[in-house]
This record gives sequence, structure tokens and C-alpha cells, in this order.
Amino acid sequence: MIPADRSPPQFPAARILIFAKAPEPGLAKTRLIPALGAEGAAEFHAQLLESTVRRFAAAGIAPLQCWCTPDLQHPLFQHLALEYGVELALQRGADLGERMCRAASEALTEVDAVVLVGGDCPILGPEHLAQTLTWLGQGEDAVLGPAEDGGYVLLGLNRVDSRVFSDIPWGGDRVAALTRQRLRQLDWHWQELLPLWDLDRPDDLRRYQGLA
Repeated sequence: MIPADRSPPQFPAARILIFAKAPEPGLAKTRLIPALGAEGAAEFHAQLLESTVRRFAAAGIAPLQCWCTPDLQHPLFQHLALEYGVELALQRGADLGERMCRAASEALTEVDAVVLVGGDCPILGPEHLAQTLTWLGQGEDAVLGPAEDGGYVLLGLNRVDSRVFSDIPWGGDRVAALTRQRLRQLDWHWQELLPLWDLDRPDDLRRYQGLA
């Protein structure tokens, strides 16, 4: 049900899948621990995630799903569901690739297109989501949003094949390149957004602070 004060989403037959780890000290944003400490890195992770959800919920591009790990019970996840109307779902799989593949496959049984994102790219905006879903609506099989560090910050799909996600060294600098290779092998047609940066390392933190 759409609240009376909120317009229908621009792409109601799509879903934005936000992949989220519970902000537990020592487990979240571990590469920022040298700069922020374990507690600080976890708190910063929570702030980034809520900022992402708030930004996308306000834009009304498409309904949001938050795919959570290790469970759905963390107070932050419950807050996101209550405050922003985000649907919660549990990540399942041995690694990130399997978890994303399962989430996309499950969502695509009910909708026409999905956009997979994380919660740590502060410059990923509604315009990127809208462009992605426009391309998918025009018949593209996939849309890749590459990251400057060699990963990606967004993957849009209107179909799923496990080869897009399998045997990828997640967290490395060849994720986007290998994903392009898989898309070519599948003979899929895809578009790409301009590269963006995400927030993984202390240098990224300084860049983020420069946005203020």
C-alpha cells in the first residue's frame, strides 16, 4: 500500500536491492578500522547505510528491499523497515556472489528488473538508478556501474545467470573486468554508467569528508 502522502514509484515493476551487513564492531567496514577504530567503523557503516536508504526512499524510483546479513533482527534493520518502509530479506549463500545471485533470482520471479547496490557509495544517486532502469526497460540485459577501484557499485539485471556471480574474487580490483567478461561470454547486451567511488579505505574516508 502506498501512503497517501507519497506518489507511486517511477518504476513500480522493479526493485532496488540494497545489500547490508549488520553494523557489528570488528565485522563492518573492517578496512576503516585503522582510521576509525572498530566501534567507529561500525557506526560509520550504519550511517552510510541509513543515508543510502533515506536518499533512495525519498526519490521514489522503485520499491526498496534490504538484503541483510547475518539476520533481520538488528535494530538498524528494524528501524529502516519501520522508518522508510523497506522490505527486509535474508541473504543466503556461501559468498557474496551466491547471495546476490539468489536475491536477484528471487526478486525477478515477481518483478521485471532489479538493481543491486551496496550502502557505501555516497555519490550513487537516484539519477543513476533511473538511468539503469530506463536502459533495462529498453531491452538491455544488464547495466554495470563500475567503481574506480575495479569493483562495481551497481548491477542492474532483467535476467539472471549464475555465471555472472561465480568465481569472482570479491573485494579485489578485477570484479568489474571479470563481470564484463562473463557478460560477453553470455552474449548479453549491457550499458555502463560512468565510474564512481565507494567508501572502503581511509583514503576514501578523506574524500568523503571533503564532500561536506
